[in-house]
Amino acid sequence: MLNIALPKGRLGERVYSMLRQAGYGCPAIEQPDRRLVFENEETGVRYFWVKPLDVTIYVERGAADLGIAGKDILLENRPDLYELLDLKTGICRMCVAGPAGFQDDRSRMLRAATKFPHIAAEYYARLSRDVELIKLNGSIELAPILGLSDVIVDIVETGKTLAENGLVVLDTVCPISARLVANQTAYRFLRKEIDTLTAKLQEEIG
Repeated sequence: MLNIALPKGRLGERVYSMLRQAGYGCPAIEQPDRRLVFENEETGVRYFWVKPLDVTIYVERGAADLGIAGKDILLENRPDLYELLDLKTGICRMCVAGPAGFQDDRSRMLRAATKFPHIAAEYYARLSRDVELIKLNGSIELAPILGLSDVIVDIVETGKTLAENGLVVLDTVCPISARLVANQTAYRFLRKEIDTLTAKLQEEIG
């Protein structure tokens, strides 16, 4: 059995649909109940739903052989696992955003609010820009509105939330999408099965 951690929510449902089309369906997962673990002996897969932020923990620690995680989580948390495939879904951008007309005054420390301090730190290090990072867990858009920060570093999908709060994208840090990841030990022992699944998913992506 291949143990696969799926992120709860729309992304996990989209990726499961891709897996089903690739020949790794599991009828039990499509039933309207509250179970978290589902398996199909015929196709040799066992799925379980976990919170998106927990997928890499299950995979890195070996509770799952494979998982689906956003590139943002991989860049921020840097888990020790293999990234096998860009699934070309869950597409968005990590961006710097701020008030319209914002001009960076390089004579003083820049203040940036973010949920992703490691990504933000690396981005500003590449620019040789001194920055004070303010770690927040939600409502990032409030920070520049209330004067807590000058800018924010956050995921942007459509930009609608930014616009509604008077903010604009100032720069793109990196593209983000869902990735298929593997536990390193599982990949050594189940390489044939994992490579077969990866190849079939690649065919679905095109």
